[in-house]
Amino acid sequence: MSIGLIALLDDVAALAKVAAASLDDVAGQAAKAGVKAAGVVIDDTAVTPGYVIGFAAKRELPIVGKIAVGSLRNKILILLPAALLLSYFLPWIITPILMLGGAYLCYEGTEKVVEAVLPDRAHEHEARTESVALSPKTFEDEKVASAIKTDFILSAEIMAITLAAIPAGSVVTQALVLAVVAIGITAAVYGVVALIVKADDVGLALARNEQPSVTGRISRALGRALVLGMPILLKLLSAVGTAAMIWVGGGIVLHGLEVYGPSQIQHAVESAARAVASLVPALGPVLEWTTIAAISGVIGLAIGGVLLPVVEFVVSPAWKRIKRLAR
Repeated sequence: MSIGLIALLDDVAALAKVAAASLDDVAGQAAKAGVKAAGVVIDDTAVTPGYVIGFAAKRELPIVGKIAVGSLRNKILILLPAALLLSYFLPWIITPILMLGGAYLCYEGTEKVVEAVLPDRAHEHEARTESVALSPKTFEDEKVASAIKTDFILSAEIMAITLAAIPAGSVVTQALVLAVVAIGITAAVYGVVALIVKADDVGLALARNEQPSVTGRISRALGRALVLGMPILLKLLSAVGTAAMIWVGGGIVLHGLEVYGPSQIQHAVESAARAVASLVPALGPVLEWTTIAAISGVIGLAIGGVLLPVVEFVVSPAWKRIKRLAR
């Protein structure tokens, strides 16, 4: 009896070691995949604060929370199983889907550029493509829905990069790695976003510190810096987020063309980037990335410029008719 119990305990210990090794493997693969998706994660972090600007301070964290929940739901309930199923049954369709998502990012980013450069033209476009918000809650819901929709495209890219970075193995391991990356990246992105949007409130609290000590003076100086600096940072992040949507979208389409279109375009871009990088070898990687991002941005703007009238005069009127018929 005791020998059987000892043997059972040995088996349990062996299983525990195997499980621990598997968890370590999952964690290691998730960390490596997360690093490869870092560029898109930064873009996601830069884009999101723009959807919170203009709301009352008490609504900022609830809005960030809604977007975070929507993002996690997209990743775990839709993108994770979809990525596994498509990679197994229809691996060829993943790139075209990502290209459609990239084109949408180009459209969104170009729309924001037009809004900043030609506000009158942007108002005409908005009037033709969007319904009028009837209440603050409706406006908030529309903003949250728009943020989740944009996040869905970026999340799809993150999950696709993650899946490509995972070594061939069991479906369970792949699913666990995707889940770990999804949860970790969502927590990191929206934790940073929450800190960004509430930093001005923290600064205001610090600026009101009335202690005459050195600590009090430092607190007030830091608080004033935060209060004065956060509006500038938010505007900068909004600009970076818009640029990120355009260059990430253009880059996705560019990569897709290498697979399903004239591959010479991607090869020409890479050759141009290497040529620029060779001018200053010490800054080679930075110059190469900057060149590819700039060319991707130009391509993204061109795609967005084509899509703006298509959405305005074809897609939006058709969608409105469908909604009227569905009532």
